[in-house]
Amino acid sequence: MGTVYPMGGKAKLDAKLAGFNHAARNAPWFVLRDLDQDAACAPALVKRLLPTPAKGMHLRIAVHQGESWLLADAERIATFLGVPVSSVPPAPDTIPNAKQALLNLARRSRSRELRAALVPAEGSTASVGKQYSTVVADFTRDAWRPAVAARRSDSLARCIRALESLGR
Repeated sequence: MGTVYPMGGKAKLDAKLAGFNHAARNAPWFVLRDLDQDAACAPALVKRLLPTPAKGMHLRIAVHQGESWLLADAERIATFLGVPVSSVPPAPDTIPNAKQALLNLARRSRSRELRAALVPAEGSTASVGKQYSTVVADFTRDAWRPAVAARRSDSLARCIRALESLGR
């Protein structure tokens, strides 16, 4: 893998897609974005955002949000959050707001520290807790099992196959 360019939101990413697509004429580019509610399905969003992708451009869409992929590893996310595995939604790709589903699970966590890190403070206008990104990144790096999660998330399975094809 090469350089990772966090964009700070889909609006910023979308604005840079044409430049990434231009760069993909000379080297492979892999871009990941959430579907959210921006189109009826991932292929429609890809078509709208990138009507003529360069040969080396690989735009993948997490259905509906990247958090659905984390929820797809139900055993590990339940253990991490300290909630029963039965409380993890069984079909994460169908959840329109997987981030909210993750936050709702975090609200039920036995760990006060984890709740404080992930869930916005009472009365706050923030959508997530102050340490949300750090904690989610730590979970992703240290505990999440993409291969296991791909069994419950078709969009993740497709993404993994696309990544694997880059090495061929």
